[in-house]
Amino acid sequence: MTQFEGKVVMITGASRGIGEAAARLFAEAGAKVALLARGRDEIARIAGEIGPDAIAVPCDISRYWEVEAAVNACLQAFGKLDILINNAGALKPIAPLIEADPEEWGHVIDVNTKGVFNGMRAAMPVMLAQGGGTVITISSGAAHRPLEGWSAYCTSKAGTAMLTRAAHLENADKGLRIMGLSPGTVATQMQRDIKASGVNPVSQLDWEDHVPPEWPAKTLMWMCTPAADGYLGEEISLREEEIRRTVGLIA
Repeated sequence: MTQFEGKVVMITGASRGIGEAAARLFAEAGAKVALLARGRDEIARIAGEIGPDAIAVPCDISRYWEVEAAVNACLQAFGKLDILINNAGALKPIAPLIEADPEEWGHVIDVNTKGVFNGMRAAMPVMLAQGGGTVITISSGAAHRPLEGWSAYCTSKAGTAMLTRAAHLENADKGLRIMGLSPGTVATQMQRDIKASGVNPVSQLDWEDHVPPEWPAKTLMWMCTPAADGYLGEEISLREEEIRRTVGLIA
């Protein structure tokens, strides 16, 4: 596969789950990938397994200067940045709003909303100077409806969905392709944490109800092609059978 030959992709939260799956698939398709996460050992291992077309950049996306430094590391290694996947996310605390720890609640906002802003703010000027680029942010059905015990997560994802719309409004005419992906429930560690909480209907789902992380990863790749141009500025839901069929996940 050489579909992304010559492209450079930066992925946050690349140490596991959707981020890891996306990094591996983009690399298999010929892209050079920059893996960002706080877990330096994990991304170092994954980048080592991918090979010389991958770099591991330890990064706390809630801190702008770290994200800016990560973008600069990507430019130093590969010379440009074509695609940003804002994937990193935090869920906890899972607790009633009136019982949630204020520091933990704020941390979710810092990662899920401010972290996405930081990624956009650091990467988009580079893309604009190059004449174009793609920014995709992982959203959630929780962005559009409240769920018991998830006040921080739902609020943060709602803010992230609006960031996607705002970024598209301001930059679509400048050559930037900006979209969101709502992947549904995915078989990752986050779902194990949700299951253990026993809170709200999502925790009652069986493991077999969740899609594998390769599904959203393949969808992200499809979103980076002109085939997805009809969805610019919008949020694609992987719950929709038509999307799954279009991407080639189901017959």
